[in-house]
Amino acid sequence: MSDHPTDFTGSVPEAIKAAIVGQIPDAVVEASGGGGHFTIKVESPVFAGKSMLQSQRLVYGAIAHLMAGDRAPIHAVDSLVTKSV
Repeated sequence: MSDHPTDFTGSVPEAIKAAIVGQIPDAVVEASGGGGHFTIKVESPVFAGKSMLQSQRLVYGAIAHLMAGDRAPIHAVDSLVTKSV
């Protein structure tokens, strides 16, 4: 894990979960990591019939605000897994 400077206060994994559930209300989200690098797993029926790219775009769209700017709390998503349930 690297040291990534940010002005964000609070739990970044919790902010990731809240942002995703805000856009995909029925999602079950696991987020872990630190230092700007995170692993995210999301399960939701909304992914049914969607390609992996389409599913991942939904998730990235939900967390885009956490990745914006030079001091954003998320520097990289090292792993993103989406699964339809």
